[in-house]
Order: sequence, then structure tokens, then C-alpha cells
Amino acid sequence: MRTALEIVFWASVGLIAWTQVGYAIAVGVLARLFASAPKAAVAVQARTDPPNQSVSLIVAAHDEQAVIATKVANALALRYPRELLQVIVACDGCTDDTARQASEAGADLVLELPRGGKIVAQDTAVERSSGEIVAFSDANSGWEPDALGELVAAFADPQVGYACGQVRFMQGAAGAQATNQEGVYWRYEMAQRTSESRLSSITAGNGAIYATRRESYIVVDPIMGHDLSFPFNMVKRGWRAVYVPRALATEKMVPSIEGEFARKRRMMSHTWPIVLRGGMLSPRGYSFGYAAMIFSHRLLRYLTPFLHAFAFLANIALVAGGTRGVYELTLILQVVLGASAGIGGLVRVRPLLIARYYFLTTLAAAAGLWDWLRHGTAPSWEAAEGTR
Repeated sequence: MRTALEIVFWASVGLIAWTQVGYAIAVGVLARLFASAPKAAVAVQARTDPPNQSVSLIVAAHDEQAVIATKVANALALRYPRELLQVIVACDGCTDDTARQASEAGADLVLELPRGGKIVAQDTAVERSSGEIVAFSDANSGWEPDALGELVAAFADPQVGYACGQVRFMQGAAGAQATNQEGVYWRYEMAQRTSESRLSSITAGNGAIYATRRESYIVVDPIMGHDLSFPFNMVKRGWRAVYVPRALATEKMVPSIEGEFARKRRMMSHTWPIVLRGGMLSPRGYSFGYAAMIFSHRLLRYLTPFLHAFAFLANIALVAGGTRGVYELTLILQVVLGASAGIGGLVRVRPLLIARYYFLTTLAAAAGLWDWLRHGTAPSWEAAEGTR
């Protein structure tokens, strides 16, 4: 019994350490050793050549009257030939003034659609679009002037079917409300995506700034967002999915850690269907290396709350059964982490806030699974509070 408990404990701790720290180190080293110089050279050359591909920039919006005019203006101000750029706003069952404001701001095409969710709105917009490249952004995201050109340059490599840019999160509040530590995590996540992209393909994207070729665009289940479902599906179809850090966008983050928990809980209710029935776990179409990336960076990350539970319960059982020494220390460390997360809700200092962020965002993966299993997942959702 003791041996079995020790195996459970050390296997759980080892897998947590691998997905949270070890994988980032390993993929970074491998990218330095084996990254392809010709691919980088193609992208550099493409950035210096005049743009010649037509692009449809699609913004799916539900009740975004507070920001849609600014977003359209931002799109029209991009340093990309105007004759090659089509700006489309797909209004997803808007009940406010979004459509009129988008039209008056200069959008080339405004679609007023019944409420069906973001993915359905994007699918419809792609059908109505004319660009060789279809790019996507959120209504509350601001792109840097050269962002579209940088994104499109990635497609100079004929193997690239999907490209996402870099999002820089800004605090959406000040003072005591500005507790979210998403920026810390996101910088770490982007470093891993840089390595993945240099090595082969990324394992996830983001909704604020990304693009696909028209012929590589995939219609997915409306509850399965593009952020997670597109990269691995591109790989299965023979395309590369790349990260373009020079394509910059900014977006307000949820002000509080508690708000971030709610946002990630909602996101995870869309993630689990992709993982369990959307094809992510099927190795068909993956190279061995990419399968290892999916396992390390995606599956293990989503299983982390359960691994923590296994480690904690096994640790308690070992100590209660008389196994002392190192297991007393590991139990104390786990209790300290949980206590720090709790205290972080009262004492606003960075180490405690990071502990609270880690605890709640890890818990969000389990909560999202519970939500999906209990009542399913709707294809539509409301904007997170404080992000507009």
C-alpha cells in the first residue's frame, strides 16, 4: 500500500513539475538546437516585400457599442494597402447600436445575424468575405499599425496555414481591484509558444489576433473556439501553425483574480469538449514531437488540478500511515501553497497574489469540466467584466 501511495504521489508531483516548468525548459533548448533557419529567412524576406495578398479582417461582436467604432478605426489605420483590406463586423444577435456604429465608422461589410455564438458569426463572415487571407480580432483588441503586415508575412511560407500574434494584456483597473496576475502567466506562455513555433507548430493560439489562409480555414463545432481547435487541426491537415510575436495587439485583462477565475472557468467549459471529443487526443496526423507537445503543454496542463488532488491525498495517507521525513515536508509545502492562496484574497502582495492566481486558475480547469458535464456548453457568452 505504501509503495502504491508513493508512486501516486511522485508521479503526480513529477507530471506537475514537467508541465509547469520542465516542458518550457526542454522545448526552449530543443528550439535553439533544431529551429529551422530557412523558415525564419522566408518570414524576414516577406516583411520587406510590399504586401500583395488581400485580407478580410473579421470582428465578431455581440453588444459591443462601447468599443466597436474604436475597433473599426483601429483596423482602418493599419499599415496595409487599403485596396487589399476588407473590414467585416459580424454582429452576433446584437441588441444595441453595434451595427450602426460599425457602419458609420467605416466597416466595409456589417452583418446583422441572429444570436448563434462567436464561431457561427465568424463562419458566416468567412463565407461572405473576399480576402485570400482571413484574419480575426476581438472587438476590444487594439492592433499595432504593422500588426497585420507582420501576420500576413508568415504566410510567405507555403506550409503555414495559421498564424497568431502576440497579445499584451493591460490592467483594466487600478488600486485594490487590479489583482489579476494574468500578465505574469501570459509572458511565460508566450515564451513557450515562441519555442514551439520555431521547432514545429504551436499547440494553442489566441482570439485577439490571428489569421488563416482561406483554403486552410476550418469549420468547427460552435462550442469549440478557434484558439485551441485550430492549431492542432491545422497540423493534422498538413499545415504549420505559427506564432508571430512581432504582430502585436493589446487588450484589457479582467481586473481581479476572482474575475479571471470566472473567465477561465468559462473557457475551460469550451476546452474540455475539444480535448475529449474534438480530436485533440487522437495522434493521427501528429509527428511524435508534436504529440509530445500536446501531451506536455495541453493535456497535462488541463489535468493539473486532479494531479494536485492526487498528490495531496496520497501525501496525507503516507503521513497518516507513519511515513515521515520528506513526506511531512511536502505536506507542509502543499498546505502553505493553499494557505498563501487564501491569504492572497486579503493581503495584496505579489507572491501571495501569484499563489492565489495559480490556485484559482488551476481550479478553473476542474470547474469548467464540471460545468460541461453537468449542463453542457452554450456556443455564446457575454464579455468578461472590466475588459471593455
